Amino acid sequence: VLLAGDIFDGGGTYFETGAEFVRCLRDMSVPVFIAPGNHDPYDARSPYAKLDIPQNVRIFTERDVECAELPELGVRVYGAAFTDGPDITNIRTERAEGTWNILCAHGEVGFDPVNEQALSASGLDYAALGHIHKASGLRRSGGTWYSWPGCPEGRGFDECGEKGILQIDIDGETVKAGFIPTAARRYEKLRVEPGADALAAIRAALPKDTADDIYKIILTGESFAAPDLAYLRQTLERDFFALTFSDETVPPRDLWRRAGEDSLAGRFLRRMQRRIETAETEEEKKAAEETANENKDLFEEIKKALN
Repeated sequence: VLLAGDIFDGGGTYFETGAEFVRCLRDMSVPVFIAPGNHDPYDARSPYAKLDIPQNVRIFTERDVECAELPELGVRVYGAAFTDGPDITNIRTERAEGTWNILCAHGEVGFDPVNEQALSASGLDYAALGHIHKASGLRRSGGTWYSWPGCPEGRGFDECGEKGILQIDIDGETVKAGFIPTAARRYEKLRVEPGADALAAIRAALPKDTADDIYKIILTGESFAAPDLAYLRQTLERDFFALTFSDETVPPRDLWRRAGEDSLAGRFLRRMQRRIETAETEEEKKAAEETANENKDLFEEIKKALN
């Protein structure tokens, strides 16, 4: 198991969090390698230095690359800690028949010290990387395959969608990556044009099962009447773990499209049109346009009250 950093958000960790982390590591029946990241760098104050780390776990503690041998598995695992950035620019591996060279490091390809040139010249079979919260998919530089899985669970609406880990299978020169979803809850953003019936439009756009997920529903497009967010939230919130709304609707670009209606709104707009046509100054014309725009929703509220 390769954990490429940012397991913790910082050095201040709750005791219960550390205890659960150690328990999970101890329950694993395989070797585990950890390359501390920029959020949880290795130093004397870090959780890694304070916790009772099980024997099956190796934490890389130096900026320079170290190598751990697993001869019974035919694997060498290279790794480095993020202190002021892991230095993998000079990594060199020894090719041996039946032995795989794997790197576990926290960094983003394209920015020093992790770059395509270094990976290509490294002789690595695979590099397990961290840092980026969005999955990269399997990539290749020279003879080295690499990827980062993203975060195992989203923590906000900037980390939407399915999250998980990667299972990497190496067979000769063939490397395959299988995605394993792990998120108990997903963050999702849904954009909906409410039309005449916002509730119906939202329900038509939603997937079937959202009970475990955290949603932000964004209402967009043109609308004469402001959506009743309190009513929508009260009606829909039981279908989600958590639900928020954002109203991004705008008044119709053509304010006067309802002027021909046989309704209170239509009569009001026709009167405003006449006021604009007979206005003697630009100030009077602007005032009439603003009155029409500010009061266009009033008649919808009157209609709801009468019903």
